[in-house]
Amino acid sequence: MSARILVVEDEAAIREMLCFVLEQQGFNVIEAEDLQSAQDRLVEPYPDLLLLDWMFPGGNGISLAKDVKRNEHTKDIPIIMLTARGEEEDKVRGLEVGADDYMTKPFSPKELVARIKAVLRRAKPTALEEVIDVKGLTLDPVSHRVSLGEEPLNVGPTEFKLLHFFMTHCDRVFSREQLLDQVWGTNVYVEDRTVDVHIRRLRKAISGQGHEQFVQTVRGSGYRFSTRV
Repeated sequence: MSARILVVEDEAAIREMLCFVLEQQGFNVIEAEDLQSAQDRLVEPYPDLLLLDWMFPGGNGISLAKDVKRNEHTKDIPIIMLTARGEEEDKVRGLEVGADDYMTKPFSPKELVARIKAVLRRAKPTALEEVIDVKGLTLDPVSHRVSLGEEPLNVGPTEFKLLHFFMTHCDRVFSREQLLDQVWGTNVYVEDRTVDVHIRRLRKAISGQGHEQFVQTVRGSGYRFSTRV
């Protein structure tokens, strides 16, 4: 599952460049140009990393970083600060409020991607590669194999992404829009009802020992993956 990155940058040209570079690397990117839009996007499903400019309309990176680290739901989200400020005092201040890394503009896209991957590895060193087992239903994100007991299952690529997301977010309800953002990506146009089609395919693919019941419809809200049926 691609990491989800929230880019908070008020300069449109820089923001577009960052989003382009990150999307080319396979990341799911969310954009924010000011404090309000950043706060609006810090909701479930939460980003895996925050790429945060020092100054933007409505606030600044230091105060937002403090808020993120004080919030029980977002305190573990790693932060990389982006700024034109190169003074050591400013770098120290950014790190003291909880930033995991610090990059001074201008920087090379290659270095930025390397720093992001390093921070994500430190934050979740094995989460993206661990084999997941839920009641005998096993998913291996490295080999892209799904099995039920000893029996391999034929799961399509989109259903695989959907199942991986569900199995790593058990017992949480996600709307169709959230699933589209997380599984398909924010820059892909797909109708909400497409989610329903892939949910049906996923249920069919993992059926056999009642595991299809783990993929549950929550009326009026969306879907969740739960062993409590």
